[in-house]
This record gives sequence, structure tokens and C-alpha cells, in this order.
Amino acid sequence: MLDFHKVYQNELIISALIIIALLILRFIVNFTISKVARKNGINEARIRLMRRYVTVIFFIIGLLFESIIFGANLKELTVLFSSIFAVIGIGLFAIWSILSNVTSGIIMFFNFPYKVGDKIEIHDQDFPITAIIEDIRAFQILLRLDNGNLVTYPNNLMLQKAVTLIKKDAIVKPQEDDGDAV
Repeated sequence: MLDFHKVYQNELIISALIIIALLILRFIVNFTISKVARKNGINEARIRLMRRYVTVIFFIIGLLFESIIFGANLKELTVLFSSIFAVIGIGLFAIWSILSNVTSGIIMFFNFPYKVGDKIEIHDQDFPITAIIEDIRAFQILLRLDNGNLVTYPNNLMLQKAVTLIKKDAIVKPQEDDGDAV
């Protein structure tokens, strides 16, 4: 154990610094995401989803840096990552709509003019929808129709179709009983 510390002392110090730097960057990015999201009235579940994406990205970056620090050859890493991305690419091509919906969900997190509770109209030639946004998730948006039905609408279609805002904060809250009725 003592020999390990002596042999890899420099690598361990650099690793610790990189891990600390990545954790600080992750904190800053997550803080910024939270601040922007709360300023724009974005749902807490969407904020958590974006934080998970950031964590995964920083984890992959950390693994890459650590492998380089501990002596992995850049050519070997290139072959490894290209193989991994080829397998993932084939898998994602087979299920491209999932990737498209997740990507659309990320885009919608940062640049989506509507929020939960807004009444919108989706101008789809085959299936026009007028509904209230009940939830915005990673893959789809949950829309509540006027008749009470719940429709799941894919995120990628939401970005492809024209959408009109009918009413901001259209969710009707039930009247509270003040107790004065006889």
C-alpha cells in the first residue's frame, strides 16, 4: 500500500484536484440551472432532470481525465470511445425517437415559452389539441384536455408544431370554503 502511494503520488494529487474542480464546476452549473429555472417558473422535476444530465456529463469527463492521468494511451481511449459510441449509435438509431425526445426535453428546459399550467393550442393538421400543460417530462408533455382526458405529447413533436398560448396560468384552483354558509 505504501509503494502504491509513492509510485502514484503525483497522479493522486492531480486526480484529487481534478475531482475537486469538477465538483465545483458541477455545483456552479447546477446552481445556475436552478436559478434560471426558478426565474422562469420551471417545474422542480425538470430542474432535477437537468441536474442529472449535468452529473452524468461531468462523470464521463472525470473518467476521461482520470484514465489519461493514470497513463491510458490517447489512441487506446479513442478506439474505446469510438467502439462505445458505435454500439450506442446503433442502439440509438434503432430507438431514435427516444434520443430525439430527450434532446427536445433539454432544449425545452432552456428555451420553452410555456410552463406548467398554461393553456395552449397545438396546430397539428391531423390531430389539433387545445389543453392545459399538466407536466413537462424528459420524453413527453402531459396535457389535460377540457373533457378531462390526459394526453401525452412527445417533446420532439412539440418543437416541430406551431403552438399558440391561449391563457397563462389556466389551471382553475378550487374555491376554498370560508365556512360562512348556513
